[in-house]
Amino acid sequence: MISQLHILVFCRRFQSAAAAFLVILLFLTTEGLAKKSVPEEFNADRNQLIALMLSQQLPAQHFSHAPLDDNLSQRAFDLYLRQLDPRKRFLLESDARQLKAFAGYIDDELNSGRIVLPDAGMTLLNDRIHQVEGMINPLLEQGFDFNQQEYLELDAKKLEFAENAEQLQSRWRLMLKMQVLESFFELLETKGKQQPDLLTNVDPQNHPALLKEAVNKVRESTHRSLNRLAHQSRQDHYDRYFDTVARAYDPHTDYMAPTSKEDFDIQMSGSLEGIGALLREDEGLIKVARIIPGSAAEKQGQLQAEDTILAVAEKNGALIDISEMRIREAVSLIRGPKGTEVRLSVLKPDGTRRTVSIVRDVVRIEETYVKSTVVRQGKTAIGYLRIPSFYRDFSAQINGQESRNVSDDTAAELISLKRQKIEGLVLDLRNNGGGALTDAVQVSGLFLPGGPVVQVKDAQGVIRVLEDEDPSMLYGGPLIVLVNQFSASASEILAGALQDYGRAFIIGGEHTHGKGTVQAMLDLNKNLPLFHLQKYDDLGALKLTIQKFYRINGHSTQYKGVESDLVLPSIFDYLETGERYLDYSLPWDQVSRVQYFRWQGERLGKEQSRQLGNQWVGASPAFKTIREETSKAKVRAQQTRAGVFVDSMWKDRQVAKATRNEAKAVGLLQEDPEDETSDHGTKKIEDQVNSDPYIQVAVHILRESLLRTGSTP
Repeated sequence: MISQLHILVFCRRFQSAAAAFLVILLFLTTEGLAKKSVPEEFNADRNQLIALMLSQQLPAQHFSHAPLDDNLSQRAFDLYLRQLDPRKRFLLESDARQLKAFAGYIDDELNSGRIVLPDAGMTLLNDRIHQVEGMINPLLEQGFDFNQQEYLELDAKKLEFAENAEQLQSRWRLMLKMQVLESFFELLETKGKQQPDLLTNVDPQNHPALLKEAVNKVRESTHRSLNRLAHQSRQDHYDRYFDTVARAYDPHTDYMAPTSKEDFDIQMSGSLEGIGALLREDEGLIKVARIIPGSAAEKQGQLQAEDTILAVAEKNGALIDISEMRIREAVSLIRGPKGTEVRLSVLKPDGTRRTVSIVRDVVRIEETYVKSTVVRQGKTAIGYLRIPSFYRDFSAQINGQESRNVSDDTAAELISLKRQKIEGLVLDLRNNGGGALTDAVQVSGLFLPGGPVVQVKDAQGVIRVLEDEDPSMLYGGPLIVLVNQFSASASEILAGALQDYGRAFIIGGEHTHGKGTVQAMLDLNKNLPLFHLQKYDDLGALKLTIQKFYRINGHSTQYKGVESDLVLPSIFDYLETGERYLDYSLPWDQVSRVQYFRWQGERLGKEQSRQLGNQWVGASPAFKTIREETSKAKVRAQQTRAGVFVDSMWKDRQVAKATRNEAKAVGLLQEDPEDETSDHGTKKIEDQVNSDPYIQVAVHILRESLLRTGSTP
């Protein structure tokens, strides 16, 4: 029952992840999630019970109330097959056909408790893994013609399963050839720093010792990866099966096995020592969901949202392939003590590959808080206010301890800015993944004279309107809000409310992320149908969508997000990122608007602001570079057939380096970690403002608008 839920409101941007790392936004109960022992052995009766509970709880408690029928079964099967062999490296077409016989019967399996699909999938996959293991050494020993022009399709969506063992072996030969060349180039570039003449000829045949080392590294890492895959437990396969059933309802609904739930609880405790990146599973691959403000990853600057992490290594260790690894295993490799270095082999969304080195550190807490500064141009003073997330320490609040929150911090910064006599304000919500719903409402009230802010609709269709009940406001001057594709949930509520009231001019990409749903945690151990079934070990938890957000104009923030008043070019324009690109995301819809009164105070004219912004962008060298690099990245992203030969792969590496240098030159990236002359220090907020082209556009619009209206001296 909903009343029994340990309800957590999650206003974060996450896609599908059984172990998604989220931030607690609201406890409606002080009781924590139960900590029980993790089941060590497979128990068929326990899994039958989980299946029964999923078949009952998902249709009853999910926002959509969608029945668990043949349609949901087909969705679940599609997700199941994709996570079983996401890169189509093992299964044959005949294997996929065998498994497809189960596609319409997952609902029947769950209702009856007679589960067959995860066992069938595990058996087929393990057989093919062992078959591939036997191919590796012969393929590496026979060697490769590194100058032969061959191509490998990297986009699994464009690949079919191999028709037979010969085609599978051919696919593996190309993958191994690519890995050997990548390993060789890394070794060559490392040595080339001391002996630059080595880089005058990059043909592996001219460097036999380095080639041999590269082959050995690939052999070891491949066998280690295959051995790990072959030893996944039967329970792991069942847990993934249960998760695909949950995710068939929407991308934020997950089954969380006990080990995943424990990882979740660890993250809830605020233990962020490591690189500071939130990860998610995406069809068996490990992707970056978000970079935490103040983290080692943000400071280093090269790892970004939507990057895929393919392999992990300690500073001088061998790379470990983490593709198709469970997220908890991948995180255990990436985590580590402060001061140690981890190397990540990363696939960028545009298809380029990069090795990123990050020195682990604890999150610099001060970097996660609201910050502000004043930009002075002539006699004009423009305030800049950055809100990285809608943070609130609920655990400290519950325990009666002093705690910091975004509402109080924003108010304090606004007071400070007003004392400095600002005449306009830039509010930066870019990359803000959300946070506490209560704070989204309270922060809105700092800019509004009271009134409704957001509507929340539950699974029973009941709509609750959350209002700013304080008629006073802290800042009533001209306001520009910066957003991008990674502004989500609570930040979309704030931006949407300010836009609906006509209170702010919104600048950014075409749309924000579009996460307009609320999730709750259902502890399966507390919802057992019969008391005597408590004999089973921890059953895990179900995180499911129970509510949906709507703007005061009646439009949902789900799927579409918030559309900008002025759309600016971005280096992320080529990315298909956002709720609209996720499998089975809930659709956009609308409810009745609530009564509210448009802002009658000082505001920026839309048409004039668009004209000023477009003029600035047209004359800006930084935006010229952004357009060019985005265009190149889009072409690279569409060219998913990679050349697997020396000239092609070496050229791709040089292009990637040149792209990084150009992006760094216009302030779009932090210093290159390979530049040993850089101290890689986090930029001061004043330096960030002065080098950020998006902030510069906003400041220009405000300043020119003030000059034209005569509001500034």
